[in-house]
Amino acid sequence: MLLLGSQLKPALPQKALCRLWTIMGKLQSKLRHSTYKYRPDGIIEERVQTKVSQEYSPAHVDTVSVVATLNSDLCVSGGKDKTAVVYNWKTGHVVKRFRGHEREITKLACIPKSNQFFSASRDKTVMMWDLQDSSQPRQQLSGHAMVVTGLAVSPDSSQLCSGSRDNSLLLWDVGTGQCVERASVSRNLVTHLCWVPREPYVVQTSEDKTIRLWDSRGLQMAHAFPTKQHIQTHCDVSVDGRTCISCSSGFAGEGCEATLWDLRQTRDRMCEYKGHFQTVASCVFLPKSMALMPMIATSAHDSKVKIWNQDTGACLFTLSLDGSGPLTSLAVGDITSLLCASFYRGVHLLKVEHSQGLELQEVAAF
Repeated sequence: MLLLGSQLKPALPQKALCRLWTIMGKLQSKLRHSTYKYRPDGIIEERVQTKVSQEYSPAHVDTVSVVATLNSDLCVSGGKDKTAVVYNWKTGHVVKRFRGHEREITKLACIPKSNQFFSASRDKTVMMWDLQDSSQPRQQLSGHAMVVTGLAVSPDSSQLCSGSRDNSLLLWDVGTGQCVERASVSRNLVTHLCWVPREPYVVQTSEDKTIRLWDSRGLQMAHAFPTKQHIQTHCDVSVDGRTCISCSSGFAGEGCEATLWDLRQTRDRMCEYKGHFQTVASCVFLPKSMALMPMIATSAHDSKVKIWNQDTGACLFTLSLDGSGPLTSLAVGDITSLLCASFYRGVHLLKVEHSQGLELQEVAAF
């Protein structure tokens, strides 16, 4: 697509590009997506073809970098078009668009039980938005010297932690918009942040291959987990706050794994999940109500979403979103739904089914 655009003289106008993007989306919706069933020992039993999913008008005109759940009906996504879009993922309708950043939106963090969320950007700023207000940001937080690559809201919604490729973490007072703490570690190029539920701790992944645990009381580093062999791209913390999961970059199956860590006394590595063939960009804990066993989900640049048995590391199901390109972000929608952002086909709505054993199906894309 980029090569084609570079050969056209003059370049296509924005409206033409948007129209082309929409047509491509409709064509791709006719593709059937490959799925794979696994035995507990990880051996593929069969390959099946899924039903064609519902294709809504694209919410974005370019790559979607991140998706997050705002409430039980709404999600928010952001990407290279510099726009944050609030979408009703149950009806397929755009609710509101927010524009204010000068460059790509890289991260999102929603304030629980509210209509407010934060967006981070390559323009080095963080903006606070309210669905009930105008399309102008309520706050603009400036303090990083490079692209902002991590956002996490405290459990009581009073503080926001942001991280950047400038090696720093900043702690903000949500009410006043003031930076109250700053910390910096050499070579700590932040890739993601996640606040531990009911605790004053923040988990952070980095391009220096290290997962760090920060105490927000003074923003001091409380622990550094053993360094991995590849860049750590993303992290998530379990609802009970006892474990966290991180995932890594890689190529041709080297690296490309997710790792479960103990956040309690031992802080040891508990399990690894291997099976992707390219960088794993996102990982999430799934609600316990989805199955009898604890499960996690991962999405990767190989266009695949995998569900894993958290305790054994066995891959339970793989959904291949053919034509979507690299998958960039995962978010839990509700007790049966996942939202997955992609390079070429916007945001996918996925459903966990149990009618014929555990299955993951794409039901819509927008």
